Amino acid sequence: QVRLVESGGGLVQAGESLRLSCVVRVSTTAASVDGLNWYRETPGHNRELVAGISAGGTTNYARWVNGRFTISKDNAWNILYLQMNNLKPEDTAKYYCNAEVDGGDRYYTTWGQGTQVTVSS
Repeated sequence: QVRLVESGGGLVQAGESLRLSCVVRVSTTAASVDGLNWYRETPGHNRELVAGISAGGTTNYARWVNGRFTISKDNAWNILYLQMNNLKPEDTAKYYCNAEVDGGDRYYTTWGQGTQVTVSS
């Protein structure tokens, strides 16, 4: 199984920065993580992709990120980060870590519990 635990959210003012972390715990050798992503969700809206990183290190970002955020991971694939700079009030959301898992006999995704980011104007 793969368990994800996010942290690093909080209340900041517009223009400030935050770094989110996601600890990735894999409890079985039968599973491997193929990709990790950050999503965000606001009330009344669908969860949307913020950024993703593959096992090989290839990154992708939502168009609206516009260079403000950087996704990264440690080499051991144990921690995922999202560095968020120049935050805007519209970035206020709950941010979720997501893993794409090859479980051997099946492929699935799993989610963390989320961390709230609030940006005041």
